[in-house]
Amino acid sequence: MESITQKEPKAVFKVFKWIILVIWALINLFPIYFMFTFSLKDNEEIFGANVIGLPRHWLFSNYASAMGTGNMGLYFLNSILVTVAAIFISTMAAMMATYAITRIKWKFSKLTNAFFMLGLTIPIQASIVPIYVILSNIHWLNKYTTLIIPYAAFSLSMAILISTGFMGEIPSALDEAARIDGCGFFRTFFEIILPLMKPAVSTVGIYSFLQCWNEFMFANVFISDKAHRTLPVGIKALSGAYTTDWGPIGAALVIATFPTLIAYIFLSKRIQDSFIAGAVKG
Repeated sequence: MESITQKEPKAVFKVFKWIILVIWALINLFPIYFMFTFSLKDNEEIFGANVIGLPRHWLFSNYASAMGTGNMGLYFLNSILVTVAAIFISTMAAMMATYAITRIKWKFSKLTNAFFMLGLTIPIQASIVPIYVILSNIHWLNKYTTLIIPYAAFSLSMAILISTGFMGEIPSALDEAARIDGCGFFRTFFEIILPLMKPAVSTVGIYSFLQCWNEFMFANVFISDKAHRTLPVGIKALSGAYTTDWGPIGAALVIATFPTLIAYIFLSKRIQDSFIAGAVKG
């Protein structure tokens, strides 16, 4: 009888825990549900009595309107190009800079690291005017590089901070063994150190992706032509001056959110492991 009475509180607690987890999961999934149903309604349903219910008329034409009239297909490709290029540049630059700072002995290594860390203290809003002036003077406005270079630059400080913790865990004996075998700095870095830095590369890539994919301010100020717009600016352009058809905007939001959801579904464990490893090693 005593064992039965002891098991009852545990069973009740387990049921209560699962109820809380299910409720929490529904709360977190509700924005996705709302955004998807929002994208399949017209203005009458969106602002009427059927705000959170399933659409009475499933308007998949909203997606066709977003892709056709709204040019979301072009903006989607632009966002992919800019984000991938910025991630590649910031990741490679961060890994090489971290290797030079932490593994190579030279006079100003600590000062250089401190200089990079100053980038974490500069708010992105304060840099709009000087960056705009520089890009204008070198005739780099309305190009892909207009966004790629600033995105990569603003991701660099955090990328170096993340990479430093990982690289500090790699034994320096590997560098010494490589030098004995006749490897120079570049060969040691690319053939020995970089393959061991895969967790750091994943963490930096995830951070850079989240920062670049949804960035709006630089893209809105530095890009004025339609050919080089990214998704956040393209979604904003769908709203009219007097009236707005909100269904296509919802469809555009689903399109913009799709890569992030796919990345989380297939890389969720890798993402969690990367951030946990970075926290422990940092």
